[in-house]
Amino acid sequence: MEFLEVLSPLAIILCFVGVFLGILLGAIPGMTATMAIAVFLPITYSLDLIDALGLLIGLYVGGISGGLIPAILINIPGTPSSLCTTFDGYPMTQKGEAEKALKLGISASVFGGFFSLIILYFFAPILSTVAVDFSSVEKFLIIVFALTVIASISQGSLLGGIFSGVLGILISLVGMFPDHNQLRFVPDAFESQLMYGFDLVPVLIGLFAIGQLLEEAENGMENTSTQNIDFKNNKNKFKFSLLLKQKLNVLRSSILGTFIGILPGVGGSAASITAYSQAKNFSKHPEKFGTGEPEGLVASESANNGLIGGALIPLLSLGIPGDSTTAILLGAFLLQGVQVGPLFIPTNPDLWSGIVIALVVANIAMFLILFFTIRYFVKIIFVPKYILFPIIVVACVVGSYAINNGIMFDVWTLFIFGFLGYVFPKIGVQIPPFLIGFILGTDAEKYFMDSLKASDGDITIFFTKGWVSIILWLLILGSLFYAFFNMFRGKKKTDPSF
Repeated sequence: MEFLEVLSPLAIILCFVGVFLGILLGAIPGMTATMAIAVFLPITYSLDLIDALGLLIGLYVGGISGGLIPAILINIPGTPSSLCTTFDGYPMTQKGEAEKALKLGISASVFGGFFSLIILYFFAPILSTVAVDFSSVEKFLIIVFALTVIASISQGSLLGGIFSGVLGILISLVGMFPDHNQLRFVPDAFESQLMYGFDLVPVLIGLFAIGQLLEEAENGMENTSTQNIDFKNNKNKFKFSLLLKQKLNVLRSSILGTFIGILPGVGGSAASITAYSQAKNFSKHPEKFGTGEPEGLVASESANNGLIGGALIPLLSLGIPGDSTTAILLGAFLLQGVQVGPLFIPTNPDLWSGIVIALVVANIAMFLILFFTIRYFVKIIFVPKYILFPIIVVACVVGSYAINNGIMFDVWTLFIFGFLGYVFPKIGVQIPPFLIGFILGTDAEKYFMDSLKASDGDITIFFTKGWVSIILWLLILGSLFYAFFNMFRGKKKTDPSF
C-alpha cells in the first residue's frame, strides 16, 4: 500500500502542525498534552478522520515531548511524565549544559517513541484478533474492566475516585432512555437542549482547558525567571555518542515506559519514576543521580515517550482509555462516529495503518522541530500567561459553539464543566475518573441491556457465557485487588499503626 494512499498530504501537514502546537503548549508550565488535545478537538469535527488523527497524534507526541523544556530549563515539569526529567535536567542547566541536556532528552524521547510504536504495531492486532468475536456480554465486561481502572487511577482517595467515576456515569445517562420515549434526569425547562445529553466535546474542553486555566489564574501569572539559561556559554555541546554510551539504559527505560503504558490507569508519572529508579539501581555511579547525571535524564525521557505507543494498545484493541489523554482520543473517535474496540483494527485496516504512519511522522517531526530549533522554542516559556489565556479561551468558545453548527447551549456546557473542572479537585472529585465514567457510561448501559435481551433477562449470562467471561472477571477482580492493595499500602506508609 502506497504511503500517500493511507495518509494524505493534508494529514502529514496537520501532523507536523500538531507536533509544533503540542510542543508549544507542552512547554508552558500548567499546559499539558491532554489540554492541547482538548483545545483543538473541535477542529477535528470538520476534518476527515485520517486528517483529524494526524493532528491529534501530533498534538499527543508534541505535548508529551514539549514538557522537557521547562523541566530542564526552569525545574518545572511541563507534563506529569516529565517529573523525573527535572531531577538531573535542571542541574545540568545550572552547570551551563542546557543545550546538551535538551538535545539529549530529545534524542532519548524519539527512541522511546519509536520503540513503543513497534510494540503497538505487533501487539495491538493480536489482542484485537482474540477479542473480535466478543458478544455484548464480553463487551459489557470489558467496559466494566475499564471502569475498574477508575480505582487504579484514583489519586489519594479510592472512595473519592469511585464516587467521581459513578458521578460521571450518572451525568452520561442524562437524556433519552434507550428504546423509550422518556427523558431522565432532565428538568422540564431543558428538555430540548438535553434530549441527547451533554455533548462530549464541550465537556472535554471545559474540564481540561477552562478548568485548568482557572486553576492557573488562581495560582498567579508571574513571569518565569530567565536565570541560569544561557545557550552561548554552554560548557559541552551535545554529541550522539553520549546517547550511544547509554544504549542499554535507553532500551530498558523504553521497555518499562511501554509496558507501564499498556497497563490502564498507571500513568506517565509512574513510567518516569520507575525507569529513573531502575537506571539508578543499574548505574555504576548512583550517587551522581540528582546532580546533573545524563543517565537519569535519558531514563525519564525514554520512558515517558515510550508510554505513548503503550497507552494506545488497550485503547485501540479493547476500547479502554487508560488515562485522561487517551480518553480524549477516544472522544475524538466517537465524535467521528467510529467505535474503538475489538473490531476496530480488523474492520478499519486503512485507519489502523494511518495511525501507525501518523505516529512515525509525528516522532520524526518532533525530533526535527525540537532538535534543530530548540534555541527558539525555549522562549515560549517566557510568554506572559495573561496574553496566552485569553487566546485559549476564545478558541475554546468558538470551537464549542461551532461543533454542532452554532448551538449556544454547548457554550454554556463549556463554562459549566469548566467551572466544575475548577471546583472538582477542591471538593475531592477527581477529573480523570469522572471523565472515564462519563465516556463509558452510555456504552455500559447499552451492552448491559443488549445482554439481558439476548438472555431473556437472565442475569447469570454474565457469569456463564464461557472462558472469555471468566478471564474478564479475573481481570476485573485483579484490577480491584491491585487498587485496594495500593490503598492499604499507602495508608501503612502514612500511618505505621494502621
